[in-house]
Amino acid sequence: MKKSKKLLTVGILIVFAFVTIFTGCTSQTTNEEDKNATDTPKASEKAKQETVEIDVFQFKVEIAKELEAAAREYEKVNSDVKINIQTVGGGDDYGAALRAKFQSGSEPDIYNVGGPQDIKDWIDKSEDLSDQPWVDLALDGALAGATVDGKVYALPFNIEGYGFIYNKAIFADAGIDASKIVDFASLEEAAKTLDKKIKSGELKEKYPLLEAVFEYAAKETWVTGLHTLNTALSQEFDNSQDAFKADKVEFKYADGLKALINLQADYSSSADSKGKLNSVDYSTQVDEGIAIERVAIIQQGNWIFGGVNDIDPQVAENLDILPMPIKGAKEDSIPVGVPMYWSVNKDSSDLEKAAAKDFLSWLYTSDTGKDYIVNKFFFIPPLKGYDGLEPKDSLGMAVERYIQEGKTIPWVFMGYPTGWGMEVVGTDIQKYLADEITWEEAISNSKAKWSEMR
Repeated sequence: MKKSKKLLTVGILIVFAFVTIFTGCTSQTTNEEDKNATDTPKASEKAKQETVEIDVFQFKVEIAKELEAAAREYEKVNSDVKINIQTVGGGDDYGAALRAKFQSGSEPDIYNVGGPQDIKDWIDKSEDLSDQPWVDLALDGALAGATVDGKVYALPFNIEGYGFIYNKAIFADAGIDASKIVDFASLEEAAKTLDKKIKSGELKEKYPLLEAVFEYAAKETWVTGLHTLNTALSQEFDNSQDAFKADKVEFKYADGLKALINLQADYSSSADSKGKLNSVDYSTQVDEGIAIERVAIIQQGNWIFGGVNDIDPQVAENLDILPMPIKGAKEDSIPVGVPMYWSVNKDSSDLEKAAAKDFLSWLYTSDTGKDYIVNKFFFIPPLKGYDGLEPKDSLGMAVERYIQEGKTIPWVFMGYPTGWGMEVVGTDIQKYLADEITWEEAISNSKAKWSEMR
């Protein structure tokens, strides 16, 4: 969800000021800890007399357990509401799963959408949320991807940043000064240095599992076709809205994108047979990669902190983020943006919609909900009023640092034609790594498919 260009830079930088005191909102919570929050519009009195079941279909596997716990907390003070949560994500295609869910007739009451393209695709199923209390609390720019003709159709999940997450301890023991990595040339030099030290066995005693500099999850086409690709296209489009309106893509930085992909592949554990990277999934990259110090760098975002922390808290606290440099463009920055939004099904019953809206408002505006957002989900809040609840995890603080320094580029991939990033570019990157097509063929096909699908 990058550039120091207009919309995201202005919007997201303000996000992280974290200084505006937020007016907490809740509709049915009456417990002592939430007494300072102002009430949101309550569900009808009839809703209080009936048990309402809310089905949530969400993509963020990293918060699956914590979201369940938050739902149980909500139910404690809203005994007339039962929340059912289904999580589909990680290695699965959430977009395809969501379409299948609706086609099955088992429509969720709350579901996730991306930016402008998803909003267009799902607007006939999306409730107008413009009257919700959190709308006026949204950080500047946070609602841009979910707003059509002045109407707000979704609540932003959070603010996220991604880049090359690295293990500071490994870098220090290899004698590499990460603060000097500010462009592609310095990143490549660091990778070469670390690769030599790993292969020589110099780091073996302290890091017995360390086998490669990078691990690249090419099986996950969202990693390649959305996130890696975004580093190049965010230098071409100012924001996701510009990408959404574009009839064609030029790939001005195709060479820089190729170099970034090659760097990860050439210094991975599959360097001698790059096609094997097409079998590397999220778990292999994160849980079985950086979390156990089998590799030193991965392309991921601050959302991995909780998972790594569950495996090894010391490793989690040793993580930081390096820039994702595209040669010839803005090289010292990381992509920062809104990853996804919460939508409410406009065809759910009035009681279901009232409860769904109330749950989302409670989650993001009550004292209990805000604690979950920051301290259990490890989210960077998309709303004002989280003073005293700034991120304390290593990766959340790293993202905040980049924002404060103005070293961000936007997320534009939610403006891609539906399916283009993952199904076209992500698949072509797999073919390129497997030596089935040339890079030039991959770029040519991607250009043609953009225009065709748009």
